[in-house]
Amino acid sequence: MDSDGTQDTRGTHANPVPRPAMPQDGAAAPPRPAMPPGVPPLPDGSAFLAWLQTPRPQAPPGVWRFGHRPRPAEEPERTPARQLLSGAVIAFLVGWLVWSLLWNGYLGSWWVLPLELFTPDSWRHSDDRVGNAVLWYGYYTLIALAIMLVVGRLGRWAEVWRRFGPPAWISAAPAVERPRTPEEDPAQWPALRAAGAVDAAERLGAEARTGLMRDVDQARIERAWQGVRSGRHSVAAFSDAVVRHGAAACPHPSGARDLPGRQARHDVVTGQVRLGTTADDPRNPYQYRGSGLALGPELLGTSLLAVGPAGSGKTGGIVRPLAESLSLQALAGRASVVVVGAAGAGLGPADAYDVVVRIAQPDSAHDLDLYGGTTDPDEAAAVLAEALVGDLADPHPGSDSRRSTTVLAQLLGPFRAAHGRFPSVPELRRLLDGTPGQLAALRQAVQETGQESMLRELDARERQSGHPGDVGAVLADRIALLDRPAFAGFFDTTGQSRPFSLKALDHPVRVRIDLPERGHADASRILARLVLAQFTASVAVREDRSLFACLVLDDATGVVTPESVRAIQRLRSGNAGAVLTLRTLDDVPRPLRGPLLGAAGCRMALAGLTPWDGQDFAEVWGKEWTEARDVTDRQIIAETPAGKAVHMVRRVITGKAPTARAVTVRQVERERWSASELAHAMPPGHAVLSLTTVRGEHAPPLLVDLRG
Repeated sequence: MDSDGTQDTRGTHANPVPRPAMPQDGAAAPPRPAMPPGVPPLPDGSAFLAWLQTPRPQAPPGVWRFGHRPRPAEEPERTPARQLLSGAVIAFLVGWLVWSLLWNGYLGSWWVLPLELFTPDSWRHSDDRVGNAVLWYGYYTLIALAIMLVVGRLGRWAEVWRRFGPPAWISAAPAVERPRTPEEDPAQWPALRAAGAVDAAERLGAEARTGLMRDVDQARIERAWQGVRSGRHSVAAFSDAVVRHGAAACPHPSGARDLPGRQARHDVVTGQVRLGTTADDPRNPYQYRGSGLALGPELLGTSLLAVGPAGSGKTGGIVRPLAESLSLQALAGRASVVVVGAAGAGLGPADAYDVVVRIAQPDSAHDLDLYGGTTDPDEAAAVLAEALVGDLADPHPGSDSRRSTTVLAQLLGPFRAAHGRFPSVPELRRLLDGTPGQLAALRQAVQETGQESMLRELDARERQSGHPGDVGAVLADRIALLDRPAFAGFFDTTGQSRPFSLKALDHPVRVRIDLPERGHADASRILARLVLAQFTASVAVREDRSLFACLVLDDATGVVTPESVRAIQRLRSGNAGAVLTLRTLDDVPRPLRGPLLGAAGCRMALAGLTPWDGQDFAEVWGKEWTEARDVTDRQIIAETPAGKAVHMVRRVITGKAPTARAVTVRQVERERWSASELAHAMPPGHAVLSLTTVRGEHAPPLLVDLRG
């Protein structure tokens, strides 16, 4: 179960991703990890135990499950407190008045007739004073209780008791859980005990009680135990590793047990990150109001699209927390994450990632593999064509970039056959430009290998070159954007650099790619499309899909293409997802806006949205049936002289003519959120978010306070 620094817990290499070595037997003890946010570090581990034992009940999609208290689906009819209390007091006074009138005889003696009619005279006129008093006062008590029952129902005393009495005090007080048995306490690791790994359970329980275990350790070991249950590891090897290393067992290949710092609230047990609080707004379902709003892999697996202007909180309030959450899941061996954004966008410190690719930065320790780590020329051509000219393809259904893929394949296949590698950016540019002598030199090199099929590819390229409609010139112009001095040390194919390939997503790797947005905006969009195309191609062919893979793209401007929309739709089946943010839907071609909103299961509209963007969201969220109340005031016409006099007095006192109000209630179909509401009625720092899980559960558009 140990790692040599280049292997994950399954023993498979993740080259070319570099890993620091893990501490082996006899090495110094690992540093004590940090406590989850909001939990003070205590030497006895009681804070960690309290965090671990906090209930996490099942909840609707998007609800923060940590310590959640479920609410009913429908809001109960609630009487205002002043009206409820005044009604209860008035009912009590009425009951007291009735009893006083009966007791003092103002209402006659009829109320004692039942006692006189149904009891013998000897009982009521006996000399036994005690028995006589018991009989009469028992009857009085029965009448008083009957009066209290009637006025109590009229005054709704039971509701007053529930809302302001001890039941309300108990519900407001912190819940006191009953002591857990060892079979129910997660800190006792009952699953390990049941499987016979008692020594491992004892070691983990001791480290939890002494404060040596934290949330990532617990999740990582739980993930390793799932590998034991699936048969990838043996119980003996797992137990031996845990007994020797305790909470540091089954390590992440990087050796890290936590992030350098956290800005958001995370619950690694459920994989959720809290983004805000669902507003207590009538437009939100009652069961969501006031609860925390959180996202996890079960929601990100359907992909997330967030649209909002600059300064609306996309990076700081959405991208950064999600990147943190997925990085924590990667440290626990549950996920792999690739975060793409402009240099300096605030996507987290470099220490929080295993690989940081700083394109156009000479001090970058890693390079980006232009061909995605594949050795298949056709696959490499398809990915590269999508990156170079995917945005130029006709966005209407049925169109694609097959001609560009064919042109690139006609060059990549022969070049790899001749040189054993794919061409570098300058070499590919010269081949696409049709520079004199380049195709001839490549032909000669291919002839020496004796591969006749590759010669036919070159013949086809030579016939097409220079003809009207040839896309080679367009590809050459686009690849020229990457053939700049700033990129001279990048995209190397000769083995002189350390290129990162998205084929490494088979492992729990954390990657950040910084794009040169300043000065190279067009090149950055090409690279963003390249990463998205490589990501969707890589996750589709993974052998182990139990590892959730996610691409977080901070700015998807110019990235959305017909092929990328189709690829995003396929991510769910591969246990993968994408997070895309846009300043406006105008950055997406009009024919692709509807398909993009349909491909993303989770859609978020942030404050400051334009009415045109709001219209697209309003259409995709659809309509719902709601109750509309129409109130009509009708003037009352008096027919009699007395009535006219009364109306004249009322008009003098109130200044208004007497009217009668008529209320009409009807069911109408209205938009859940209109374009005007999204553009003008959403408070700053808020967003409207709809959710879909990978199992198909839906949450309607919710108004969320991202600052809560």
